[in-house]
Amino acid sequence: MKGNYDFTEGNIGRQLVSFSIPIMLTNLLQVSYQFIDSLWVGNLIGANALGAVAVASTVIFVVLSFIIGINNATLTILSQQKGKRDEIGLTRYLNAFVVLLIGLALFVCVLGFLFAETTLKLLNTPGSMLLQAKTYLQINSLGIAFLIGYNFIGTVLRALGDSKTPLRIVLAAVVLNTVLDPILIAYLDLGVNGAALATIMSQGLAFFIGLHIVLRRKLAPFSVPSIPAQEEVLLILKLGVPSGLQMSVISAGIAAIMSVVNSFGPHVVSGFSAAQRLDSVIMLPAQALGTAVNSMAGQNIGANRWERVFKIAQFGLIYNLSVMFSIALLIYFLAGHAVRLFIQEPDAIRFGKDYLQTIALFYPFLGINFVLNGTVRASGAMYQVLILNIISFWVLRYPLTLTFSSFLGDTGIAVGMGFSFVISSIIAYLYYRFGGWRRKELFSKGTAL
Repeated sequence: MKGNYDFTEGNIGRQLVSFSIPIMLTNLLQVSYQFIDSLWVGNLIGANALGAVAVASTVIFVVLSFIIGINNATLTILSQQKGKRDEIGLTRYLNAFVVLLIGLALFVCVLGFLFAETTLKLLNTPGSMLLQAKTYLQINSLGIAFLIGYNFIGTVLRALGDSKTPLRIVLAAVVLNTVLDPILIAYLDLGVNGAALATIMSQGLAFFIGLHIVLRRKLAPFSVPSIPAQEEVLLILKLGVPSGLQMSVISAGIAAIMSVVNSFGPHVVSGFSAAQRLDSVIMLPAQALGTAVNSMAGQNIGANRWERVFKIAQFGLIYNLSVMFSIALLIYFLAGHAVRLFIQEPDAIRFGKDYLQTIALFYPFLGINFVLNGTVRASGAMYQVLILNIISFWVLRYPLTLTFSSFLGDTGIAVGMGFSFVISSIIAYLYYRFGGWRRKELFSKGTAL
């Protein structure tokens, strides 16, 4: 296979930087789908429509999260197979993932479309936003298979050590989305629906371009799908189900936070929506590091190079702290100007600015979670990471956000979330340092997962 890289030898620091930067840029381009939609929707239609898109996007993330979790299992299994240099096993597990994801994609598509309105009502979506949020959610649900497909292709390539090809694939899609948004939203007067259509058309392009590049250049051993062996399916489910659940825990926790935000009314929803678009950009370096560490550590675990696994985690933490503190300081001083890119209403701007200035200083601690959980996940310890995320969101983040907002008003949203980041990073470190994740053996017969 061409274009793949071996992380079991060489300079770890240099590899981590060069591998994570394309991942960060790819994530930035993916975030820009929603970012560009928000710019056009907020400025052409108004803050109410922007809030509708934000609420619907939260639901989309909830629906998609289980599939994203399966991709985390993909990264772990395939990177370990790469480290073991087992080409036959790599091909077999890749086929098994493809078969399972096709079925799950169809299920998610139907579920998201049929239960759009019910889900939005459960989130206390303001009545003035409900109709727009519903149609935006339904259109995106119909095209969600494209999003699942090109994300899976990117995950496979990263597991094999290639983070540059996924960047090129997503770049083509974002260019199309940038062109289509103003045409569909304003020129054809489709409003929020136009933003949704532009997104799924662009994601469809990304999927087909990615599939073409991978097959033509033989970047991964894809083949015509066939019925996988029972042991392959069982291993994928043993890792994929808890991995999918941990992503669902995260996304459901975000949805729960959104229900707290919604209780403060439209101006807080709009301000929070604008701030969240910026949040997603702020967190890109930490997210990229988590993915890079997962892949790099996975290859070294497969090769039984544990001294390199620990060094990868150490470099990841240093890189995270230096980059995230720098970004946090920059956002603190530019928060007001950044929020005004999306909305013009004074009350919404005030909340968005205050939220960003508070939460940004806590983000290095959340980055610690990405790096350490990525290392632990590389061993296949998915249930353990699931428990860590349940603690992070449902024992800490949601209760603290609800409690602080009850006493401090809308200011408490950021304060509660920030304190939860600090506490959860301490818990993640304690498990990384003293937990039993290093004893996982994915491919040993009879291993309990």
